Amino acid sequence: MRTTGRERHPTSTGDGSLPGMIASGPDADSAPAPDPATAPAPDPAPAPSSYRLPTSIRPRAYRLALAPDLDASTFGGTVEIDVTIDEATPVVVLNAAELEITSAEAVVGDGPETSILPASVTLDEAEERAVLTFAETVGGGSASLRLEFTGILNDKLHGFYRSTFTGDDGAERVIATTQMESTDARRAFPCFDEPELKATFEVTLVVDQGLAAFSNGPVVAETAEPGGKRRVRFATTMVMSTYLVAFVVGPLEATDPVMASGVPLRIVHAPGKSGLCDFALAVGTHALSFFTDYFGIPYPADKLDLVAIPDFAFGAMENLGCVTFRESVLLIDADQASRTELERVADVVCHEIAHMWFGDLVTMKWWNGIWLNEAFATFMEVLAVDAFRPEWQRWVSFGVEREAAMAVDGLHATRPVEFPVGRPEEAQGMFDVLTYQKGGSVLRMLEQFVGPDVFRQGITDYLTTHRFGNTETSDLWAALERSSGEPVGAIMDTWIDQGGYPLVTVGTDGTVAQSPFSYRDAPGGAIGTLWRIPVLTRTLGPGSGPTGSVLLEAAPKPLPPHADHGPGEGTRNEHDLITVVNAGGSGFFRVAYPSIVLDRLAGRLGALDPLERYNLVSDTWAAALAGRRPVADLLGLALALRHSDERDPSVWSVVLGALSLVDRVIPDGDRPVLAEAVRTLLSPLLDALGFDPRPDDAERTPSLRAAIIRFLGTVGEDPVVGREAARRFTGTGSGTGSGVLHPDTEAAILDVVAATGGPAEFDTFLSRYRSPANPQEENRYLYALASFDDRALARRAFDLAVSEVRTQNAPFLVQQLLAHRTTGPAVWERVATSWDDLVARFPSNTVPRMLDGVRGLCAPKELAEAVIEFVEAHPLPSAGRTVDQIVERLRVNLAFAEREGTSLAPMLRDRLSAGHT
Repeated sequence: MRTTGRERHPTSTGDGSLPGMIASGPDADSAPAPDPATAPAPDPAPAPSSYRLPTSIRPRAYRLALAPDLDASTFGGTVEIDVTIDEATPVVVLNAAELEITSAEAVVGDGPETSILPASVTLDEAEERAVLTFAETVGGGSASLRLEFTGILNDKLHGFYRSTFTGDDGAERVIATTQMESTDARRAFPCFDEPELKATFEVTLVVDQGLAAFSNGPVVAETAEPGGKRRVRFATTMVMSTYLVAFVVGPLEATDPVMASGVPLRIVHAPGKSGLCDFALAVGTHALSFFTDYFGIPYPADKLDLVAIPDFAFGAMENLGCVTFRESVLLIDADQASRTELERVADVVCHEIAHMWFGDLVTMKWWNGIWLNEAFATFMEVLAVDAFRPEWQRWVSFGVEREAAMAVDGLHATRPVEFPVGRPEEAQGMFDVLTYQKGGSVLRMLEQFVGPDVFRQGITDYLTTHRFGNTETSDLWAALERSSGEPVGAIMDTWIDQGGYPLVTVGTDGTVAQSPFSYRDAPGGAIGTLWRIPVLTRTLGPGSGPTGSVLLEAAPKPLPPHADHGPGEGTRNEHDLITVVNAGGSGFFRVAYPSIVLDRLAGRLGALDPLERYNLVSDTWAAALAGRRPVADLLGLALALRHSDERDPSVWSVVLGALSLVDRVIPDGDRPVLAEAVRTLLSPLLDALGFDPRPDDAERTPSLRAAIIRFLGTVGEDPVVGREAARRFTGTGSGTGSGVLHPDTEAAILDVVAATGGPAEFDTFLSRYRSPANPQEENRYLYALASFDDRALARRAFDLAVSEVRTQNAPFLVQQLLAHRTTGPAVWERVATSWDDLVARFPSNTVPRMLDGVRGLCAPKELAEAVIEFVEAHPLPSAGRTVDQIVERLRVNLAFAEREGTSLAPMLRDRLSAGHT
């Protein structure tokens, strides 16, 4: 499953700053660290009997028939479940929620020995279980359970639910679709709803003649039914978990199949959107071929449908053979999309197809292992997209995503990547940045340490050994140890079983040492103490030396000696040699260089790889916010980037994120100083880039152009940029055609227009949101509604979020409204007074994401304290740790504002004024 957020600015956060760059306070965790081998074990999970099904009954096969009534928003169904019973029992327990089971019986024996045993049914709503009680015991061995049931097509975007879209005639059309992960298959049919209880599934759907039907397998039979219905039977699947079952019914269309590595691939979509499918088909074809080759294992199903759903709580879901997506991450017009929007579609498609092997073919035993499914799919998504479009430099942009994980992981409210999960609903807390981005990052770090080919061999070994089965994390480490000969388990346990990450300090004596990194002083917390760190190094000199490695543990270790650069380079001056720590940039740790080395690296930025430059800037900014270095160090690097003609958007995003936080906390009277500093720093860059694409643009230049336009036109208050944005928006500008904005810069121009716009511009945005040309344009105009400085317009946007906007998007609109520097406080008042209604209206997994916007409400202090008091008084049971992290990030911002606020203007004058650049 791919999570989603505000899709318009993939590197932005709720408070406008770079992910992870909003913390302050000295590191309080520098005490000597114990060896992980002797550290206390985490608290055990609760006793299994409190939430797990009995282990004496295991399903082997399901035969499921469903008849949805789309007009009435109901469904009826029958299910036959072949089971193996280890011990004779008069009671069978399985999962069911929000269903009415009208009959239940067991069929035991064969032929003339067959007997049918009726059962009474008791529903335990709290435990989401159905208890079948028989008048006599059901003997050990094989049996079949038969149940009839009815249910509701809900509007909560989980289980078997209702989605709608508007047809070309203006009438509403209804789709019945599914989202089963984590534990919502039980809302669609009675089942053994635990990931380890795998079985085969034969699905039959009874639908109206005019409706299309899709499920995990291909259609194998269709027959007419009375009343204008037809019965559609799908092929039996491989053994798989219940959370991967899918069925979709509605007035949908499918593209002609494209054969990819022998697999028929289709895009399923609402009528009229066939022109938005070509790019996803190209990505899907690439992904199927890439993963088949990488894993050395054929695709494990008979076909692959990628299904666009108008209402979808997540980004996408890896149902075997029938992957469901929200429309904006599948359907796209490549000619009308920005480069980042295309990358987003490629990411999500590759992520879900990777799951067909890692997650579907081989599955975790219980929900504590969900991190491995998602982390590995994240790693593979980037690997596959990097192969699909190498010019996108996907591993460089992944550095921004990794930084988002480090933002959370540097908090005392962090968590281990893997932790004990008791009740299944506790797994909801694992679908976060630590599972996806930290998990994917530490896998990348491991791959670079052992070598890509060795890593790949271990993955193939793991999948081959455990295909169709269930695993624990240790099974993967064992396979990688076999392929690499390295102590993979001992290394990775220190990254997975404790929260946080280390700071690697480079000593003036040529050694490296580690200590825990944190953004602020706080008692207790989940940040760990000691890691086994694969540190890669390389030497900058007259030429680039080869990469060396150090496995850093408790004791400081010397860096590898400078490598010989070979003949012909003359005598080296040791002073000219610089050792780059975290060479290649794949390590999930920060690096602290001595000041003299930092200054020398700032003078040689061009000798660093893009991801190394990104890490240098982001580590410096993090150190400044944590009280380890002055903020002026970051401003000095910003000037060095400008002087070196830096053109990588990821590297610049760190600087823009830092200045965004300054924008939140600088006193209002000093705001002109900030605006002047922004113009002085960035205007020469925009002069070089221009507003329009150029023939010599690098592939990622459009992303940088958009970021600079947005920042100059908003924080920089640049009148030239403002006027140009307004001319282009109204269709009087040159270069892009009357009334047409280039997709790479459209969202940025909308933000600039909104910054000084009023009701007329708001109404135009709203009209274009309501009648978009494609899903990406819909998102651009929707989220631009949150960029107006007028409080009355912000309240209008909030009203739209709780009335008109789809519930899949509305929480993210509210998040952006909360994050706005000017209007956020007014929107917070609305959120606080509407809290119960918002929690009831929005899908439960999106409420914490909505709340994430409050971490920018750090000034004035009284507002921040009121927000914290309210949030702590209104807990979200399924997202407690996530909310704790949001609150801590707000406290971090507040501390930064109090420490740095009044000193920022003099610093900006000194470092970024026109006379000093």
